[in-house]
Amino acid sequence: MKTSIALRLVALGYLALLIALPVALIVWRTFAQGLAPVWIAITQPDAVHAFWLTVLIVAITVPVNTVFGVLCALVLVRHRFPGKAILNAVIDLPVAISPVVVGLALYIVYGREGWIGPWLLAHGLRVIFALPGMILATIFISLPFVVREVVPVLREIGTEQEQMAQTLGASPLQIFWRVTLPAMRAGVTYGVVLTTARALGEFGAVSIVSGRLAGQTETLTLYVQERFEQFDLAGAYTASLLLALLALATVVAMNLFKGRRAL
Repeated sequence: MKTSIALRLVALGYLALLIALPVALIVWRTFAQGLAPVWIAITQPDAVHAFWLTVLIVAITVPVNTVFGVLCALVLVRHRFPGKAILNAVIDLPVAISPVVVGLALYIVYGREGWIGPWLLAHGLRVIFALPGMILATIFISLPFVVREVVPVLREIGTEQEQMAQTLGASPLQIFWRVTLPAMRAGVTYGVVLTTARALGEFGAVSIVSGRLAGQTETLTLYVQERFEQFDLAGAYTASLLLALLALATVVAMNLFKGRRAL
């Protein structure tokens, strides 16, 4: 009994040091000078642009990676094909490779002197130092999460229900919408939360491909660093707190969604 209580206290203390204490300090320092500096910082044109640019990138990245993750998980679990092990390994590359390396690779491919960058520029398509490059970098960095959450769920539920639906005359699309997708909803939900959190906090790859142009290609994470470099602590703490609130809102929304689906 005493051992169990001690282990719980150690776990709670560890979480407090890693999560609760840093977040509490950010909140305290954000409002240390009152509400006026916070309001001024959050209404700055560059801050507003960074916020909506971050929201836009996340709004594109999460659906793309969700659809890809579900389809890729179905392929990995339900099918056998040559190169399956290679595909399985490639999916984990964003976790193994530094985001800075990812950004540099995108620059080499899509930059002005890259492999296909000149052709794209000749046709009026700018990728590097523009929104498309930032979206590509964020998609790649947050690629594995939905796949890795859905794969074990698909393995656990098996194919018995799908086979029964097929014998009753359901089409493949009906089987997916009415049997497979509801069964793996929990995995998709957790994958979406992780993808959203990763997309919100992405820094390394985006800093390479964005050019970090204030008011143009600066996300909230880049804005935080820029404010620190300019010794604007109020702006940096406010943007950091805003990022934390966005992540918290995502978790709360997903839990509410799960609760309603369970009713």
